[in-house]
Amino acid sequence: MNQFLQMGANTVLSSPKGNVTVSYEISNSIDISLTAFLLTNSDKVQGDSGIIFYNQPNSPSGVATLIPSEKVGNKKVHKINFDMSKVPEGITKIAITLTEDNSTGFSNVKNLKAEVCTDNTIIQLTPTSFTNENGIVVLELYLRNDQIKAKSIWRGFDSGLEGLCKNYGVEVESDEQSKPSEPKTIQKQTIKEPDKTLTVPDNKNRQNTFSTISLEKVKGKISLDKGKKPVIIEKTPEITATVSWKTGTDYDIYALVYTKDGRQVDVAMFGAEGTPPLRSFGNGAVEHMGDVRRDSRSTKTEVIKLRLNDDIIAVVPVVYSAQSNGTGSFYRYKVSMSIDNHSGTSVTINAKNANNNDRIYSCVPGILHNTQDGVIISPLELYSKPNSENRPILRMGSSNMVEVIMDKGPKNDYK
Repeated sequence: MNQFLQMGANTVLSSPKGNVTVSYEISNSIDISLTAFLLTNSDKVQGDSGIIFYNQPNSPSGVATLIPSEKVGNKKVHKINFDMSKVPEGITKIAITLTEDNSTGFSNVKNLKAEVCTDNTIIQLTPTSFTNENGIVVLELYLRNDQIKAKSIWRGFDSGLEGLCKNYGVEVESDEQSKPSEPKTIQKQTIKEPDKTLTVPDNKNRQNTFSTISLEKVKGKISLDKGKKPVIIEKTPEITATVSWKTGTDYDIYALVYTKDGRQVDVAMFGAEGTPPLRSFGNGAVEHMGDVRRDSRSTKTEVIKLRLNDDIIAVVPVVYSAQSNGTGSFYRYKVSMSIDNHSGTSVTINAKNANNNDRIYSCVPGILHNTQDGVIISPLELYSKPNSENRPILRMGSSNMVEVIMDKGPKNDYK
């Protein structure tokens, strides 16, 4: 049975178990995340366990579980399972929220809708139009008079995740470290070393950290896809960032460096408006190893060497294909980035979320944060807007970690 729930209306659910799905048309200019907040009667979370997001997809009680998003045709689908019979003591409500992490806002999201499914019942929820909002409370699941209900909300915030967190009593930035959760194994070949508890953002363009996250220092060959928890590797005297792709087009790699004094330095073999080429920075602290052009090899690579010092806070490798080189999709040419510390550890990020759009010219696979405990590698897999030749820019986020903002930098020189 299908049912439509208007904004502001509520209905009784036929079962305590079910799922919520949110879907919308795929676009390279938008990047949406789903977050659930487990709330008390005062509409506040009780602690870290009350936040369900892609780095913490399960609640300890089992009341909510976030399922990895997937593409279905031309739509992106987010899903979260719920079992309201497992609501922990003191919790009366689950708020399902969305954030648009590329700062384009929900006015650009097409065919956005949500569904609540229980037993054989599907309840459809469709919003009205949005303007500048980049954070939304979609719906609430709650207990009232021994009944389980759903309410269609669709309330927007123009302060994104930070606004949602403040609304629900989450400290976005804190000097105190909470007790870390148990570390999770990255892969079977991961070797655990003593845990390092670090304040780390999720690094989804503009998304800030919720709290301290326990990171494992990993060894071996690690595959790190978008949505996975960041990892920390040993900082060795020389680390290489290698970008690889199938032959057939001429990609180029360059690096954005964020320094201790708040500067952005672009290390690139080619220039941009007001930014001349720069092959090496900081006496070789970040060095481009040379441009590789089309040839007969099946796989092409370009390399940036990192000899990280205390003046460097973060390094962001960028993969670029100039319009003058012709069209070429990141999906078609299987672009990947591998970070190797040459001491038994390599971390690879693949461009798995790319589509076949030939007019997207820049990809940021991930970001490297230079810390005293090691190098934190976070998967981003961000893409420029179609037809944009502008570089990304870096800025310090509210969580004291560097953020990547796409398409806001100078326009690349045609090569």
